Amino acid sequence: MTLRSFRPRALAAVSLTTVAALTLAACGSSDDSGSGSDSAPASDATRTVKTAMGDVKVKKAPQRVVVLDTAELDSALTLGVKPVGATHADVTSGFLNYLPKDQVAGIEDVGQMMTPNLEAIAGLKPDLILTSKIRHGDKYDELSKIAPTVMTENTGYPWKENFQVHAEALGKQAEAKMVADGYADHVADVTKALGGKEKVAATEVNMVRFVEGADIRIYGRKNYIATILADVGLGRPAITDKAKDGFSYDVSPEKIDLADADVVFHSTYGDPKKAKETETTGGGLWKNMDAVKNGRVFAVDDQLWIQGIGYTAADKILGELHKSLTK
Repeated sequence: MTLRSFRPRALAAVSLTTVAALTLAACGSSDDSGSGSDSAPASDATRTVKTAMGDVKVKKAPQRVVVLDTAELDSALTLGVKPVGATHADVTSGFLNYLPKDQVAGIEDVGQMMTPNLEAIAGLKPDLILTSKIRHGDKYDELSKIAPTVMTENTGYPWKENFQVHAEALGKQAEAKMVADGYADHVADVTKALGGKEKVAATEVNMVRFVEGADIRIYGRKNYIATILADVGLGRPAITDKAKDGFSYDVSPEKIDLADADVVFHSTYGDPKKAKETETTGGGLWKNMDAVKNGRVFAVDDQLWIQGIGYTAADKILGELHKSLTK
């Protein structure tokens, strides 16, 4: 759902808003300290962004952006900004596979998400770094010596609020409003297509993730995918209220029947056998769940549904929800 690939209904409005924003910028923007003859050159003009690490001064129009997590990469590309560098998630495909290849082509890989290569980042001479405190708070001092570093507190659940911080840092607030409005329109369309608010609320949906090296996760109400389900208005089973900190309720294959619902979506992180997906979905408890017997179980892409975290991913997820739930 980038500015170039918006749903047709919102495309014209986005184009007009973008042009208007660019026109206003061309009329002149001043430094925080004032205007007129004492103004800083446009390339040096700055604004202050409130971040998890305090106020940070950033260029009004950063040109060389480095992003250190998947949410920040989604945000930048959604807003029409191609970073010069980005970390990669722990996947075999490098950058997440739901992102258009032409949009990630040419972005320098600066290391694995949790262990970014600071030397490689510095070599790109960035004028802005985007990440979160939960991911890289311990590296803030080092990163901020390379370039102004804007960190949100967390990732996942507060993705919409984080997107607004990213947009402010990138100087793309007008575009961000159109993105959010386009998403709201898409949500409304999906809810209507699924029979309206009352019918949608009566459909209980679970999200299950098989994770290599960990227990099976039944996702609660405080995570990225849960916010999208909530926006559409879908019901959630009582088991989701047992999720630790609202994130997930973890079970063994012997308790997978606790994940039963009207509809179950599931994804796998890592090797399916090592993640216990093969064992679980081949077992009697899984096969006897109502959702399975009714043909209302859908395998989905983990990179898109769980790892993406942003409006471009959310737009694609809405499309898949619509398709699956109208079968």
